[in-house]
Amino acid sequence: MKVIKLTALATVLASTLLFTGCGYNTLQVKDEAVNASWSEVQNQYQRRADLVPNLVNVVKGYAKHEEQVLTEVTQARSNVAGLKVDKEVLEDPALFEKYQQAQSQLTSALSRLIAVSENYPDLKANEQFRDLQAQLEGTENRIAVARNRYITTVQDYNSYVRQFPQAMTAKVIGMKTKENFKADSSAQQAPTVSFN
Repeated sequence: MKVIKLTALATVLASTLLFTGCGYNTLQVKDEAVNASWSEVQNQYQRRADLVPNLVNVVKGYAKHEEQVLTEVTQARSNVAGLKVDKEVLEDPALFEKYQQAQSQLTSALSRLIAVSENYPDLKANEQFRDLQAQLEGTENRIAVARNRYITTVQDYNSYVRQFPQAMTAKVIGMKTKENFKADSSAQQAPTVSFN
């Protein structure tokens, strides 16, 4: 009887030590940290998307013949809004890349819109436009900060999920490394500046 109790106690103790050392709980905490930091990135992207219609409407009043730029901005915002963004995006490299490309297109279109505003002194002097431009610049900075936090959190998660013995636990419960942000291919080249 004592042998059975001792064996049972030893089994429980060994199991407890095994499971506490397997990293399961830490994997869950780190996975949630990745999800939370991704939510902050999305939150800042949403803030930017919410500013775009107001900015476009202000510019429309001044730059009526800049319809192509306004259409590009509106289309880029629509492309971003049309993408389904959930946890699946973090686990599918192709979806993550598609989401990154849509955000990059919106960033590029907004840059062209701000550049167009340089041709319209009255627009640049418009208080509403200046406020929206300042909000957009602030939001772009917030996006950069949120993306940096996400990159750091994913790096921490990916490093942990690839270490032993957590790698075995992660494999058993189906946890894989997460995709991280990559520089857009256009970021590889310096922009062309022309003073014509």
